[in-house]
Amino acid sequence: MAEKNDFFKSKEVQDFNQVLAKYHLGPLWNAIPDLMHKEPTPEAIPYIWKWETLQKVLMEAKEIFTPDRGGERRAIYLQNPGLLNRQPWGWGSTTQTMYAAVQLILPGETAPSHRHTQSALRFIMEGSGAYSIVQGERIFMEKGDFLTTPKGLWHGHGHLGDGPMIWMDCLDIPSIYAIGGTFFETYPERIEQPSLPDDYSSKRYAGGMVRPIADRVPKVAPLGSFKWQQTKNALDSLSQFEPDPFDGYAVEYLNPSTGKTANPTIAAWMQLFPAGFRSKAHRHTSSTIYHVFRGSGYSVINGVQFHWEKGDYFVIPNWAWHEHVVTSTEEAYLFSVSDRPIMEKFEVQREESYTSNQGHQEVTKEFVAV
Repeated sequence: MAEKNDFFKSKEVQDFNQVLAKYHLGPLWNAIPDLMHKEPTPEAIPYIWKWETLQKVLMEAKEIFTPDRGGERRAIYLQNPGLLNRQPWGWGSTTQTMYAAVQLILPGETAPSHRHTQSALRFIMEGSGAYSIVQGERIFMEKGDFLTTPKGLWHGHGHLGDGPMIWMDCLDIPSIYAIGGTFFETYPERIEQPSLPDDYSSKRYAGGMVRPIADRVPKVAPLGSFKWQQTKNALDSLSQFEPDPFDGYAVEYLNPSTGKTANPTIAAWMQLFPAGFRSKAHRHTSSTIYHVFRGSGYSVINGVQFHWEKGDYFVIPNWAWHEHVVTSTEEAYLFSVSDRPIMEKFEVQREESYTSNQGHQEVTKEFVAV
């Protein structure tokens, strides 16, 4: 092997490589080690963003930026340090395929309507009285709700209530940017006006996962808002059975007219981990962004311990060993998004269980957030 490496470094090979470069050609014999990895080696790294910091910078941002001054959305995205060298702005990447942000809207504000080829979803963290208007439907948001806005739909936001409203955004911006499929269009007027009754889609699905017969025909987003109480009821019912050893009790948000993920390129889950629960470690080719909705504990990611509590966000890159432990006396609820639909579409989704040490990693160090 050393002899082979010496050959690649020889003057004869190096000179020929320069000849190729002159014609905008490249030598596969030099590039293949970087192109064909034996297993995934993501540039994204495990990281955690603490709620204390996120809340602080959001409150500072409200004194500087408004939807009328400084941009359409008062949103601060979670930039993965391992992806900073990607352009532009590190692709706004939390993982190599997904963008995540926290967004704040204040009473009386509107964020103008637009549409784009990126799919979006939201998880509501705090507040009440704000709405997202999607294709003419005002969807009023409450803590714990999950909202879906697949690509191509007009959407904007307004706040008719009191106090700040904060939610998580997740979009497939890095994926669409990478394949050169970005299109963006602003609404002719500032914000779309209602053409349907408020909360129309969630009222149609008030019975839970029984669908109106009109939705036997697949639709892009027949249900725009998944209410927290229904999600919690589903998890409470599941908790009478044995939890999954890796994921505890987990439910996935689906498009009820197709049975597929609510967003075509981003899977969204809510997981319940009982107090004291300790999962076994595994890894998969899909990457995951977690938001701690309730409870506290820690996750071990590739041997590093990440302590989390309510409001925090942390990221698990693809093919990273991970396990979760709940340390609070109350159960933990973790909302997560992943690029699993993309991996499944390309038929590269793979999972592996950690078999050493009864399925648990050895902790080598503790991560300290900035």
